Amino acid sequence: MSRPPSSLFWAGRAPLVLASGSARRVALLRQVGAEFTVVDPGPDRGWPGSAEPRHGVRALALVKAATVAAKRPGSVVIGADTVVVLRGVRLGKPADRAEAISMLRRLHGRTHEVWTGIAVVRDQDRRTAAECTRVQLVRLGEAEIEAYVRTREPLDKAGGYGIQGIAAQFVRRIEGDYANVVGLPLGRLRQVLQEFA
Repeated sequence: MSRPPSSLFWAGRAPLVLASGSARRVALLRQVGAEFTVVDPGPDRGWPGSAEPRHGVRALALVKAATVAAKRPGSVVIGADTVVVLRGVRLGKPADRAEAISMLRRLHGRTHEVWTGIAVVRDQDRRTAAECTRVQLVRLGEAEIEAYVRTREPLDKAGGYGIQGIAAQFVRRIEGDYANVVGLPLGRLRQVLQEFA
């Protein structure tokens, strides 16, 4: 089976760089046939003050992309940041198993939003965008939540679950871009990248 040509996703001549240590974002870009290198932008930054989700994720994505772009002049650098929002409350990555259990107790049976901000930077040229997807999880028993957290899958994921992993079985409904929930809205990113091609 042949790989799709990278020009379908990125037709530019400049090298493409993903400013992320996320294996999920790497997998999504590979899925669409993009040719790119990966540079970890360093530790996660704190949320920017009282910013609304759509603005906060864009700001954090821009910091990641700009940090890497400063070391890669001429490259087109992609940054991304994802947060889960339930009734106005942000849920990032759980610090430990207890916090993961707490998050899942709040999320199960309810509909929440997943916001991902993307930023694309080439030298001084910068663009940002944000995507929102609504996800409803099924109701879960306490034993199910604890068993899922024991798999350790939730510990490095916003909201404490991975839709592309074991937690796929807990998703009742999704409205919007599935790839956005995984961590990189490919359709929106492709649109932004076209401005740099």
